[in-house]
Amino acid sequence: MQNILEADSIRKDFGDKQILTDIYLKCRTGDIIGLLGRNGTGKSTLLKILFGTLYTDHKHISINGILSDHPYEQMGTISFLNQGNFLPKHLTAKQIIQLFGSHLDKKEFFDDTLLSKIGDIKIKYLSGGELRYLEIKIILNTDSKFVFLDEPFNGLAPIHIDIVKELIREQSKTKGIILTDHDYSNVLDVANKYIILIDGGLKVLKTRQEFIDWGYIPDKKQ
Repeated sequence: MQNILEADSIRKDFGDKQILTDIYLKCRTGDIIGLLGRNGTGKSTLLKILFGTLYTDHKHISINGILSDHPYEQMGTISFLNQGNFLPKHLTAKQIIQLFGSHLDKKEFFDDTLLSKIGDIKIKYLSGGELRYLEIKIILNTDSKFVFLDEPFNGLAPIHIDIVKELIREQSKTKGIILTDHDYSNVLDVANKYIILIDGGLKVLKTRQEFIDWGYIPDKKQ
């Protein structure tokens, strides 16, 4: 079954500043949507509104045709990797996995070169890269229809970035995925659809020349 998340008429103001203006976005199973845009344009704001943890008067969000004010409250609908860390620091990695219960394949989790080394270490003692990798793997493997990833590659070693990209591609077979990251080269590499947030609105990018025009790919002719 192909799932569809559709958002329309999303607007958001912070004081006198309008951040988002009549946003329309559709994400389907199999989509890996790269959300591009300069710092401060509202990428994280948009993901939080789509997830349902940031309020706005102006939004219409539906999942498989059913309107939803708080998608995160629907079990198994959306998983969201925020920029900040979310795992309890006093627990070990193995204990964290136990918390997610039947939603995860515990054996598959630790059949992993990095995680097999950190299973008995408390979260507070993990490096930033180790912690981020664990969080990403949990979010991607959670039973959900859609996954939002905000700065997933931040702090990861190059070898783990490649592993995460493969995880994203594999999970997109059964999920719709939207991701954004300040290292847009990784976003361009893993995504199969691209949108840019600028002046409060979204623009679909399709051709290589458009990426060059927006400054995301260097123009080799120059």
